Amino acid sequence: MVERTGGEREDRDPPDETLDRPLPEKVRHRVVTLAGDAFGGLTVAELPAPLRQYARFTPQRRVKFGGNAMAAALAGDTVFRQRVAERLREMLPELATVVESGAPPAAADPVEVAAVAYVLRPPDWVKLVVAAGEEAQRAQEERAGEETRRELDRLRAELAELRAATRGDADRARAELDTVRRELEGAQRRLRGAQSDVKRGEAELRRTRAELDDVRAAAAADRSAADGELRRAKARLAETEAALEAGRRAAREGRSVEDMRVRLLLDTVLEAAQGLRRELALPPVEERPADTVDAVEPGRMTPRDIAARALSETDPALLDQLLALPQAHLVVDGYNVTKSGYPTMPLDKQRLRLLGGLAMLAAQTGAEMTCVFDGAELAVPVLLAPPRGVRVLFSKPGQTADELIRRLVRAEPSGRPVVVVSSDREVADGCAAAGARPVASVLLLNRLART
Repeated sequence: MVERTGGEREDRDPPDETLDRPLPEKVRHRVVTLAGDAFGGLTVAELPAPLRQYARFTPQRRVKFGGNAMAAALAGDTVFRQRVAERLREMLPELATVVESGAPPAAADPVEVAAVAYVLRPPDWVKLVVAAGEEAQRAQEERAGEETRRELDRLRAELAELRAATRGDADRARAELDTVRRELEGAQRRLRGAQSDVKRGEAELRRTRAELDDVRAAAAADRSAADGELRRAKARLAETEAALEAGRRAAREGRSVEDMRVRLLLDTVLEAAQGLRRELALPPVEERPADTVDAVEPGRMTPRDIAARALSETDPALLDQLLALPQAHLVVDGYNVTKSGYPTMPLDKQRLRLLGGLAMLAAQTGAEMTCVFDGAELAVPVLLAPPRGVRVLFSKPGQTADELIRRLVRAEPSGRPVVVVSSDREVADGCAAAGARPVASVLLLNRLART
């Protein structure tokens, strides 16, 4: 800077000098801080365009957000740097004067001197910046070395303390280890004893569980027997009530159940006699006492021939012979037959298929047919239209289809041919004891398959 005539001052750069290395970081930060402080004395028009957006920021925020932009403006915009230099002369007049004189005091902060020299650009400012950077680096290295020495001394002291403490801890650890070993041996002995107790307890638990299972099985068997006896008692009670109601109804109608049974049996005997007469075709007037003598006549069948024509229990012809008897009554255990013949179908489809076959069989044979289904487990009543010639019955709640079949057999008069179709051995034995003819479900299935 030089003075013109009349006291005016003219700003001009000293001979062109360049810094061949980057500014030290501390010097650069101080330069940016000084530039941020100088913003307050400049108008927006005096600022470079990239820096105008930081004009309203506080000095701290300018340094934080616009530091790189201000550093670039100071390096490349001479006018802006000169304006900052003017503000710097006003803020730090004494330091600016000694720096421009080229002889900064030795006690001055080298970073501050380098920052002011970078902005003011006096002669040999590059040397001042480089010297300040080197001085700052030496100071930093000295501080780092001092800190390193203090840290090393501290670590050595700690190491000595740790060694002394470690020796004591090692002695205590060895003593504690011996104690722990003795305690571990005792714990192992106690553990082995506890394991033995556990094994004995597990064996006792297994025996107790086996006994409990036996008791539960016996209780379940007793419960099942009691339930069966209860069901039989309920069935007998229901039969008694039904018989009583039937007696009352017959009394109201002016006739008794026995009269109906006797009349049905009489019709059965008469039709059987008529059928026998038609089958034998024997003229009554030609029968002679000599005809009753047992002998073999030419052309007649021997008992061996008759045995050869006996039918098996699964031959459909056997069912035809049974249904050909006068007043024959076929009672079918419905679900027993359907679950043997077509178990994969839904229950409603099973019922429809069986009833359709029974309707055709009734039309062919003319026999009375009753199909019984188990209705004890039904949630709602079944909407079913019975086919022509087939009576469809469902058991009442609390009653099984087997019990209903036995009641139907007992309701028939003694001597009427009743055929019961069921593969249930209990049902077959009970119906046989009541005078009915039991046949297996497969016999009916074979007969329906032939229809």
